Amino acid sequence: MANNKEKTYWPHMIMGFLLIGITLGYWTVKSATSIPVQESNEYMLKYQQADMNINTILEKKAQFDKNYNIELTHAKMLKEKIEHSKVQKERQSVALVKGKNVFTYKVMQKDGTVISDANVTFLLTRPHTRKDDVYIENIPFIDGQYKVDNIDVIKPGRYTLQLRAKIGDAVGYSNISAYLKP
Repeated sequence: MANNKEKTYWPHMIMGFLLIGITLGYWTVKSATSIPVQESNEYMLKYQQADMNINTILEKKAQFDKNYNIELTHAKMLKEKIEHSKVQKERQSVALVKGKNVFTYKVMQKDGTVISDANVTFLLTRPHTRKDDVYIENIPFIDGQYKVDNIDVIKPGRYTLQLRAKIGDAVGYSNISAYLKP
């Protein structure tokens, strides 16, 4: 029997690679679960609900768009150029004020007749986060308009004004960008 003076390190390398793989797998799972998932506010629904019911949502929206309009009234608009774009474009946003804001909407038939019995819901949200959302159901109809009072906006930045109006089976949406300057 010959003396084996050569040492083999391959079992140690296999164990080392296995240990590194397990450690990296654990780290990946731990870091992925610690980061919150940001949900979409498209159609004022969670994205799973919107995805499952998209055909019904689009049918109801088409029915609404055929007969009705949603219009934001008495809002100061802000024009701004989009920087870092190859095409020179301007974007219109609602100019927000720091503190209390009031938004008024009209829901009208195509002939201009104001609808007073719509079920109207409002959402003020920021892109990529739901932390600062303001959600109000059953907006009151006052003086020929749906009036959203005393929305407190403090943090500067981009916002989105979303409104959903239900009239019978028809559902309409308004999605307008807004901005509060620092």
